[in-house]
Amino acid sequence: MSTTRSSAELDMRRRRILFRCWHRGTKEMDLVFGRFADSEIDCLSEEELDQLETLMEHPDRDLFSWISGEVAPPAEVQTGTFDKIIAFTNSTI
Repeated sequence: MSTTRSSAELDMRRRRILFRCWHRGTKEMDLVFGRFADSEIDCLSEEELDQLETLMEHPDRDLFSWISGEVAPPAEVQTGTFDKIIAFTNSTI
């Protein structure tokens, strides 16, 4: 599965993030981050893009356990962008 949107109108940073969101390493996180990015990448502020890039540095298994609610995320992960990902994921299930 891969992006359903064209990245042609996106700046280089957003294109790179969109690609990374769809190529996480696990199919579950590809779907979580990829779908979120397809929907929201062009609306995210520079600060939110920073937060998203920082989130993507964490291992998929940790991210999945935090996003699924299996394990409480550490305080540094609990950002506005993390909250947006959770809300988006919950609205698309």
